[in-house]
Order: sequence, then C-alpha cells, then structure tokens
Amino acid sequence: MPLPYFEVDVPIHRADQPGEGLHVFTGRADSPVTAVRLAHEAYEAARAARAAGLEIPHGHPDGWGACGYRPGWELDWTAATAGPWNNPYRWTKPRSFAL
Repeated sequence: MPLPYFEVDVPIHRADQPGEGLHVFTGRADSPVTAVRLAHEAYEAARAARAAGLEIPHGHPDGWGACGYRPGWELDWTAATAGPWNNPYRWTKPRSFAL
C-alpha cells in the first residue's frame, strides 16, 4: 500500500517587505515528522540547484520537490505544520452547487 500524501505548510516572509505568506509542499510520507523533513530536503535541493545555476529538481515519484525558488523569501521551518493532504480538485469531493 502506498504511503499517504501529506501537506506541509511553511510560513514565509521577506525582510524587505511587510506581510507574510505560506509555502505549501505535498508528497508521500509515513508520518508528519517525516513529511516536514522531506519538504525541507526538497526546498534545500531547489535552493542548491538555483545557486549552482542548475534546473530545479521536481516531479519525484514520492511527490516531494519544488516547482520554483524565490530568493529573498525566508521559510520558517520551526513553525512548519504537516497533516493529511486534502485535494481540493478530487472528483469525489462534495459539490456546493447543483448540476
């Protein structure tokens, strides 16, 4: 049986701009702790690739990866949270409108 999909939410901010946001990672893991670790590894791989002038790795079979990297944004990994991923586009999701 495949591992469940997790969503890892990491607060982000820029030192030179007011406000903050959230960066979301998704992928398969055996626990929330492992999910945060794998998301952090995916982020570090993206950061290292960008610094080396290489393409950012993404599309891993387990789902973890990054589609982009924004220099200047700081991710607060100590405040990261992980839980089961709820796909907002899955076909079995109840509809809020009549057909």
